Amino acid sequence: MKIANRIGIIGGGSWATAIVKILQFRSKKINWWIRRQENIDAFLDYKHNPNYLSSVEFNTDLLHLSTDLEEIIRKSDILIFAIPAAYIHQSLDDLNPKILEEKFVISAIKGIIPETNETISQFFENKFNVPLENFGMIAGPCHAEEVIMDKKSYLTIASKNPDLNNLVSELLTSRATKISLSCDIQGIEYSSILKNVYAVAAGISAGLNLGDNFLSVLTTNAILELRNFLDAINHHKRDVNKSAYMGDIIVTAYSQHSRNRAFGVMIGKGYSINYSKIEMKQVAEGYFAAKAMKEVLTNYKVDMPILDTMYNILYNNSSPRQAMLQLGEKLA
Repeated sequence: MKIANRIGIIGGGSWATAIVKILQFRSKKINWWIRRQENIDAFLDYKHNPNYLSSVEFNTDLLHLSTDLEEIIRKSDILIFAIPAAYIHQSLDDLNPKILEEKFVISAIKGIIPETNETISQFFENKFNVPLENFGMIAGPCHAEEVIMDKKSYLTIASKNPDLNNLVSELLTSRATKISLSCDIQGIEYSSILKNVYAVAAGISAGLNLGDNFLSVLTTNAILELRNFLDAINHHKRDVNKSAYMGDIIVTAYSQHSRNRAFGVMIGKGYSINYSKIEMKQVAEGYFAAKAMKEVLTNYKVDMPILDTMYNILYNNSSPRQAMLQLGEKLA
């Protein structure tokens, strides 16, 4: 199967910026949708993203930047979406539902649609009729800040379509990136969603100064909790000890680059949830995921005490210290 590979990037944040930098390693011409014209103007003037990872210079001769989303979609065969899940509806609601029918859609989004509790693959299938064979996703474990610095990074490309898997793998392979392939779209999507919830929990424990022993047990139990949930949703033969699952939980829970962990640290230190959300300036997907996954969980008989605790702290005004200490009594 021959797949044309004109590339379009949707989103102007740090992860979109890092992906474009990887693609430029192969001197690819890239169509890039950025929401605001003033950001595009600054990008063209100074050759870097003015708002994210601004120390990195780009070859703007290889970039077609536009605020016209439909134009970028029309000019591209493969579209990589890298906008927060919380903004998907806001960004794509006005599009013609048929505009993506013959496109290949790659999600670099590690979140869940808060309005509908859909995973990203479900959203594109339901709203834009994108079949699973035309869908793929980019997972971690990696942080944009390290990708952009050419530090060794590990990506997992997941698709039911082996040709799409191989093509995206080829496009994103660089001197510093190592690619693994998977067909477990559903499992990796839910893992990417839940790891943000667990990173918020890790941040709260750090903000409360509960210690490294607590954090290690919390992280271990998060991996077990993830395994139990994934086993409940389907019987795909997967190894959650691999990097796309366990590795992504660990890096998001421990890294200084993790926005979800930073969000949790602020809450653990006593800042209000609303203040923490505003102060972050970037989206902490774990906040939205805690509520959405709590609602998804009503369809499954799975004990998920970490998810329950995060939901109670973020939405039921539970005391972070009291709730985390109570959680600690349930962990083993």
